[in-house]
Amino acid sequence: MSKPTIAQIVKTVLSAFIGVQSGLNSKKAFENGSLSTYVIAGLIFTGLFVFAIVFLVSTII
Repeated sequence: MSKPTIAQIVKTVLSAFIGVQSGLNSKKAFENGSLSTYVIAGLIFTGLFVFAIVFLVSTII
């Protein structure tokens, strides 16, 4: 099996982030890629989400 591309990692993390990732797809992703890659991507997207919410709230207020 080949390593997942950055686009595949982003797709997997965003799908899991919003809750539409199927069990089969997540199993495939973790079999082909490393856990640390997905954890780092998850932390980056979580930070971006928090930043977006803080920015949105501060703009409205």
